[in-house]
Amino acid sequence: MEKKKIIFIVNPISGTQSKDTIVELIKKHLDKEKYDFDIIPTQFAGHAIELAAIAAAENVFMVVAIGGDGTVNEVGRSLIHTNTALGIIPCGSGNGLARHLQIPMDPKKAIDIINEGVTSCIDYGTINSIPFFCTCGVGFDAFVSMKFAESGRRGLLTYLENMLHESLKYKPETYNIELCDGNEVKTLKAYLIACANASQYGNNAYIAPQASLHDGLIDVTVLEPFTVLDVPALSFQLFNRTLDQNSRIKTFRCRKLRIHRAKEGVIHFDGDPIMAGKDLDVQVVPKALNIIVNSNKKRKIKKPESLLQIVSDYFVEVNTLRNNIQTRNKRWLELNRKLLRRKLSKK
Repeated sequence: MEKKKIIFIVNPISGTQSKDTIVELIKKHLDKEKYDFDIIPTQFAGHAIELAAIAAAENVFMVVAIGGDGTVNEVGRSLIHTNTALGIIPCGSGNGLARHLQIPMDPKKAIDIINEGVTSCIDYGTINSIPFFCTCGVGFDAFVSMKFAESGRRGLLTYLENMLHESLKYKPETYNIELCDGNEVKTLKAYLIACANASQYGNNAYIAPQASLHDGLIDVTVLEPFTVLDVPALSFQLFNRTLDQNSRIKTFRCRKLRIHRAKEGVIHFDGDPIMAGKDLDVQVVPKALNIIVNSNKKRKIKKPESLLQIVSDYFVEVNTLRNNIQTRNKRWLELNRKLLRRKLSKK
């Protein structure tokens, strides 16, 4: 039987873990009787788009994104409407699409799924014609994504640091949402509007718990203005897959919508921020991407982390962040005192 070809595209800077170990695991555990393969590292932003497009043009069986949701997006956008399947070895900061598909975070187990080679054809979305596979949005989450990208550091702790810092000063905006399916217009004030093809942002944070990759619909989640008293319940429900039950949350489904805002600003697609205009057109494109999935036929899927563990880990990181900030503030205070003493002594 003729071997199938796989191209592994590695983003060396995604996430926080080294990719050298993953490369060695591929060489050791990939089924050589079924597959020939090449491993290609990206060299600049957008390089994965070019590499995946070349592979698709050559009718390669599978292109595997080794990285986070940004790398998955770059590879996936070149594979839509082709015969080439997208595979994922997740090693980013959030890994939203991989988690939705129950692709293991353990690289060896992710390679086992690639060896099986079971595919499914899924939907994808576009925002102003830019493809996304997990979520896109406007408001606070897009603003934090921009700050996260500007920080130059990766990982959940960095994201939490930006989220906590910016939440103190972010103000909700007023949006007009036009549902193109029924010409209905909603005017509302919102902290964020998330349009979801998959169920979560990443890190098991379920912004659209009922979202499906196969229903031909976008799940829209609107977070209305809230107070500090609402934060514990919102945080709890975000990780417990029950956010849509919160009174501050409005949800609906549609094939297409237009979001209008008063001024230009940042949006995000699969966690990557860009500047965009006042009008944002979002729609779903049904059954357009072949993707490698966890068949669950030969392997028992590991149960998701318990809610208690998720919340515990979350607050451990928050407390660590708070302690770091307090330590840094003490150092600045001490430095200012020393500078003041020097000035007074000179006088």
